[in-house]
Amino acid sequence: MAQLDERRETTGTTQEALSDALAGKYAYLQAILRELGSVLVAYSGGVDSALLLKVATDTLGAEHAVGALASSAAYDEEETAEAVRVAATMGARLERVETRELDDPRYMANGADRCYFCKNELFDQLEPLAAHLGLAHIAYGMNRDDRGDWRPGQRAARERAVRAPLDEAGFTKADVRTLAHRLGVPVWDKPALACYSSRIPYGSPVTVEALRQVGRAERALRALDFRQVRVRHHERLARIEIDPADFPRLLDAVLREQIVREVRAAGYLYVSLDLQGYRTGSLNEALLRRQ
Repeated sequence: MAQLDERRETTGTTQEALSDALAGKYAYLQAILRELGSVLVAYSGGVDSALLLKVATDTLGAEHAVGALASSAAYDEEETAEAVRVAATMGARLERVETRELDDPRYMANGADRCYFCKNELFDQLEPLAAHLGLAHIAYGMNRDDRGDWRPGQRAARERAVRAPLDEAGFTKADVRTLAHRLGVPVWDKPALACYSSRIPYGSPVTVEALRQVGRAERALRALDFRQVRVRHHERLARIEIDPADFPRLLDAVLREQIVREVRAAGYLYVSLDLQGYRTGSLNEALLRRQ
C-alpha cells in the first residue's frame, strides 16, 4: 500500500483510486501471502506472475518471496531476458532454473494433456529449490479467468499443493492488469504469451526444429510491429493469428510480401492468415469439436 502512496505525485494513483472491489481483492491477496509466510513464485515475465511476484515481494520482503524463472527450448530467449529485466525493475529476487520437458516423450507426443507434463517438470524443479531456499510454499499466476479454458497444468498444481493466490483472491485478468498498472509493474499491458509448444496442434509431435521455426517467425512479425501475434505450426504451413484491428495493414502489398518472406525464411512453405484473428487457445477448438 505504501508503494501506491509513494507514487502519488508521479502517477496520480493511490489506494483510493482502486475500486472498492479491487481494493478488497488486493487486501485479500496480501492477507493470503502473509498467511503463506514465504513463497517461491513460478515467474514467467507475463503480467500475472509479475504482479504476484511484485505483491509478494512488497508484502513479505525479498528474504521470503523469490521468483523462479524457467527456461528451455520451448520459451523465447528474448522473452526470458526481458523477464529478468522486469524482475530487477520491481526489486524482486530471482532464481533461474532449466526445465527438461523436451526429454519427456509424453510431452513430445503433444497430447491434449501436454501442459500437465510441462507443469509437472516445472514443479519437479521448483520443489527442491523452495526447500533449499527455506521457502514454505510454491505459487503460480493462475487467475480466475483461467478456470474457463482447457488448462491441464492446473491439475498438476493441485496435485502438488501449489497455491494460486490471484485466483484465491478472485482476481480476473482485468483486475490483474489494473492493479499491475497501479503498482508500476512494467508489463501491465503486455499481450499474453504462452510457450511455443502451444502453437503446435495436438497430436503433432513437439520438436526442437518446430519450436525454432515458430520462434523465428513470431520474432519477425513482432519486429514488424504486430503486437499480438501467434504463428500456428501446421508442418509446412504457418497459420498467422493477429489482432483483427491490424487486418487493414495487410492491404499494403509491400508489407504482405515482407511477411511472406520472413515467415518462409523461418522454414515454412505456405503462409496463411486466420480470418478469426488472434484468440487464446485456438488449438483447443479441435478438442471441443471431438466432444
